[in-house]
Amino acid sequence: MKLSGQILTPRGWHSGELEFDNHILGIRSKLNAPKRFIAPGFIDVHVHGGGGGDTMDGLEGMKKLAAYHAQHGTTGLLATTITNPWKNVLKALKNIQKAMNSAAWVGSRILGAHLEGPFVSPHKLGAQPPFALEPTPERVQEVLGFDVIKVVTLAPEIEHALEAAKLFLKANVRVSLGHTVGTSEDASAVFELASQLKRASQVSGTHLYNAMGGLEGRKPGVLGALLGNPNAYGEVILDFMHVHPSSFRAAFFAKPDKLMLITDAMRASGMPDGQYDLGGQMATLENGAVKLPDGTLAGSVLTMLGAVQNAVKAGLALEVALKLASSHPAQYLGLTDCGKITKHARADLVVLREDLSLEAVYIGGQLQ
Repeated sequence: MKLSGQILTPRGWHSGELEFDNHILGIRSKLNAPKRFIAPGFIDVHVHGGGGGDTMDGLEGMKKLAAYHAQHGTTGLLATTITNPWKNVLKALKNIQKAMNSAAWVGSRILGAHLEGPFVSPHKLGAQPPFALEPTPERVQEVLGFDVIKVVTLAPEIEHALEAAKLFLKANVRVSLGHTVGTSEDASAVFELASQLKRASQVSGTHLYNAMGGLEGRKPGVLGALLGNPNAYGEVILDFMHVHPSSFRAAFFAKPDKLMLITDAMRASGMPDGQYDLGGQMATLENGAVKLPDGTLAGSVLTMLGAVQNAVKAGLALEVALKLASSHPAQYLGLTDCGKITKHARADLVVLREDLSLEAVYIGGQLQ
């Protein structure tokens, strides 16, 4: 198959023709190529649901969310759990394992799991249900046994956190600090541990600014520690409700090569206004915002395409915004076969019109 347009390569935009089957076969220069943008497919490292489905629903829920997000440019994602009774968390990981091993999967590829909860602070749950647990070695080993977790959200101040971080990092799981009331010193202890293990770039921040407190001159907190660490990655929910454009720009300038756009989308994404289940809690979608009865923001209905469009609205060049949705998360996860348009890479592609609306999505060379 061949596509002509403005192709985003690791060296920048290239006017040309892209040839691919399930992988990229080559790029040929072409003058006056159409004014469409061909970019690597989006990778969402934090998404709970969409299209009426949720990770915690099991295989059928993941099929719904994968099909929905594929239609909005996401070619790969981490199916994200929510704090729940322990048996439900284990069941979700088992189902993610089945989804990853499915030979006939349709939609966004399930690249693994983001275990968001239960190893979080009970004092900073956000929209997480009240089932927080301490990350004891026994619990950590039990979830690692599924061999699907790529990222774990961890509050660095809770009991057993540092020991758990060590176990996760040694198992090649990224440790993302979040849902925390910790201090900058708590975060720095994790950074130091990761550095000792030679895994300094495998630490990140779960939805920066949200559920982690603010940043003050004398009290930097976990947020300040993350923004000040050049090795740490960070997620941002750029729907302009969770994060103000100015805060987004501040995070970008703090870590221009390590910031990632995420959706943190829940099942109501793509659905009409109404009430929806979120980890056993009822959340209401109204005018684009999802909230619990007490007014707490409960995830989002954002798509990765919407996040990219918002990054451009916030002042980033399109090329940069696209990297925050593709190459940065690929680098963070250690993926070498996607997140870029180079020869032999997977043909996971998004095609955007000049107005940044979506024209086409290809996953493994297959039109979605």
